[in-house]
Amino acid sequence: MSRVLPFLIFVPIALSLVGGMHYYVWARLVRDTHLPPLAALLLTLLIVALGLSIPLAMIASRVFHASFRPGLWVIFVWMGVGFLFVAFLGVADAGRLLGTLVQRMRSPLPVDPAKRLFLARSLAVGVGGVVAGLSALGVRNALGAVQVKEVEVRLRGLPAALAGFKLVQISDVHVGALLRKDWVGQVVDRIRSLSPDLVAITGDLVDGTVDELREQVAPLARLEAKHGVFFSTGNHDHYSGADAWCAHLPTLGVQPLRNRRVSIAPGLELAGIDDPSGAPDLTKALAGRDPSLALVLLAHQPRQFAEAARKGVGLTLSGHTHGGQIWPFSWLVALAQPYLAGLHARGESQLYVSRGTGFWGPPMRVLAPAEITLIRLQPA
Repeated sequence: MSRVLPFLIFVPIALSLVGGMHYYVWARLVRDTHLPPLAALLLTLLIVALGLSIPLAMIASRVFHASFRPGLWVIFVWMGVGFLFVAFLGVADAGRLLGTLVQRMRSPLPVDPAKRLFLARSLAVGVGGVVAGLSALGVRNALGAVQVKEVEVRLRGLPAALAGFKLVQISDVHVGALLRKDWVGQVVDRIRSLSPDLVAITGDLVDGTVDELREQVAPLARLEAKHGVFFSTGNHDHYSGADAWCAHLPTLGVQPLRNRRVSIAPGLELAGIDDPSGAPDLTKALAGRDPSLALVLLAHQPRQFAEAARKGVGLTLSGHTHGGQIWPFSWLVALAQPYLAGLHARGESQLYVSRGTGFWGPPMRVLAPAEITLIRLQPA
């Protein structure tokens, strides 16, 4: 029942948002532009079909799994395109409203209908061009080779013998309906080429059960690191059955850290806590630790950093935000999370937020490139 109630609340909200988004796109691209009847009818039917396809795709992906992948690609791309249409039409509408107010202050005469139609059509064409360009760029960024981002972090308590320690972080991989075995294998090959001392996976590894994705995550078994490969849960891992995944990952050489801590090397410890959708317990993970030792914490959501800083954790690694994934959605993400991406500090504690390695939903990344993070630890 604890999972059913949030689902029952989420469904009508999600359907309302999808319906509202498609109505707004229709109003600006069809109604306001007064297209010829046949063109208006065809575009209306297309927008309605695309709107209906989103909830139907969610159902089909669970029923048909891999056999529905081509359809999912089309629908998820449209989700990204539709969001960009809403965002840029909204910006254009705000500008148009401001212009109208200024015009009325100067002249109380109504706007000429022909001029209004010209503005509506110009807006539709202009926004359409911007959205098409950004969509193409976003898809290329999401599906292209993931870039390595190098970051140097000075960590309190790190012994001089560990200077230059190479910690590779990946996050928000989202192996599932769209990202599959071949793509995972490419990411693994890129990580192997870095010769890491340690690999950390900071949550949202999968979108699906172990039975559905067993073969798709198999390339993870080829990850190699001198001090091991570790994993902390994200919210999507919990939606996908975190207990089952944490039982399966060790067969691939990946060690889950669920509210516990391990010694990596003399003078360096690594801890991991569950995502807030599970049962995170930082107190348990840090119990009995020597505060003079360097400590790195894996915690999926940046908002978990506040507690980590209060408890003296030297470095926290997070993900979850995707760096916004599709600008300007990043503005909304920033309302829910205190940090969007990059390195941050609070007192003597530091946080690094990965923009993520894969993507969720639309296969697009606009002004938020994916990353494999190579963190070089240095003594503070």
